[in-house]
Amino acid sequence: MRSVTLNIRLFFQGALLSYVALFRWLSPMTYLASKVLMPLAQILFFSFLGMYATGQANASFYVIGNAIQLAAVSGIFGVTMSIGGDRWEGTLPYLFGTPANRMAMFVGRAFFHVLDGMVGVVLALMWGVLLLGLDLSHANPLALGLTILVATFSTSGMGLLLGCISLITLNVMFINNTVYFSLLVFSGANVPLSTLPAWMQSVAWALPLTRSIAAARQIIAGGSLAEVAPLLWMEVLIGAIYILAGYFLFRWFERQAKLRGTLDIF
Repeated sequence: MRSVTLNIRLFFQGALLSYVALFRWLSPMTYLASKVLMPLAQILFFSFLGMYATGQANASFYVIGNAIQLAAVSGIFGVTMSIGGDRWEGTLPYLFGTPANRMAMFVGRAFFHVLDGMVGVVLALMWGVLLLGLDLSHANPLALGLTILVATFSTSGMGLLLGCISLITLNVMFINNTVYFSLLVFSGANVPLSTLPAWMQSVAWALPLTRSIAAARQIIAGGSLAEVAPLLWMEVLIGAIYILAGYFLFRWFERQAKLRGTLDIF
């Protein structure tokens, strides 16, 4: 019982400290830019571009797709920097030396980014309502909230995996940007999946967000939670797979660092 309590305490304290340290609250403008201005710019850009290219007056397809896709801002960039920060700030040797539960310590890095990502998605949807006439009157609030939670969970799983890659490379931001912008296409946020080549559709269904975006569109159109439940369960499974892949890579990196006596294993 005591070990469980310690693991829970480690989970929440580690999650909070890594999140607060990331945004450096003494300068909140960076946070506000990433949570308010960036979502607005992305939604306006792709909505107007999509409506111009397709000739459609309804922007809801692009607003919903990009709003859910913005979960990747916290899920990929935030989580990656939370893990990579241990190396950049020189605290990684202390982390490897502690006897603390590795799973609680590892997964805890993503906890507040899941919550933060949900806030970002909600703000993005509100921009769509205020500026582009997105209609949420037919949406089930509970189903939509659950979809947003699942979307941020799955992208945070990918962020944990990319965060481990940041421990063995100095160019992780290039990788993060490549993944983020690839999701703009592969996830169906801006391009209908049915118009993509078969190989791209196969890749899309193996990535986070694809099912969450499809589920969100169904719910906002009036669909029920039961109708989108299969999509959400598969999205949770994909997120869990990425988390486990990241955890095993993290443990492998730890073993290699201890065997070689250095953090530079490549």
